[in-house]
Amino acid sequence: MSLALLDESPIAPPSDLGPHRRKDYEVLPDEPRCELIFGRFYVSPSPAGPHQTVALQIARLLDDIAVAAGGLAQIAPMDVALAEHSVVQPDVLFLSKERRSRMAERVEGAPDLVVEVLSPGTARRDRGEKLRLYAESGVREYWIVDPAEKQIEFLVNDDGRFVVALPADREYRSSVLPELRLDLETFWQEVAKRLPQQAG
Repeated sequence: MSLALLDESPIAPPSDLGPHRRKDYEVLPDEPRCELIFGRFYVSPSPAGPHQTVALQIARLLDDIAVAAGGLAQIAPMDVALAEHSVVQPDVLFLSKERRSRMAERVEGAPDLVVEVLSPGTARRDRGEKLRLYAESGVREYWIVDPAEKQIEFLVNDDGRFVVALPADREYRSSVLPELRLDLETFWQEVAKRLPQQAG
């Protein structure tokens, strides 16, 4: 089978579905790592060190919350089947106690929270096709993390579209998942401790 693998999202995302479906995704080899988004295959490049440091720190925090609340946190690569035309591998995901049963060989259906850590090769996709896909699929919250700017956009699903939620002072508290809290200053300090120091 000949496949078109996209490295980058188009500037204007296509409005139609591509030709591929979940059955096509399931027979792909493990490498290169791909995602199926609205019927099109996108190659997922290997992330850089700072990206992984941020993703791991978020996963640690979410795992602690999940253990206390009876939920589950997972880090990529973990398939999330959102539709016949879309199977993705978010950087980090969180399932509440109520949605934990969606975890089997892969996650079947929308997680409560999806976190994508921006990198140059995926930023357009994370803010474009994936944002739309997560909103339409019923992901309750979407965090877009920018390691370069040390910023996190907190987006809450409002009837199939995301709206921005703002932290109070330096702490973010989720309005839809009350167990989720994030002290932003402490988070970025912990990330900085784990990054190599620049010579200079």
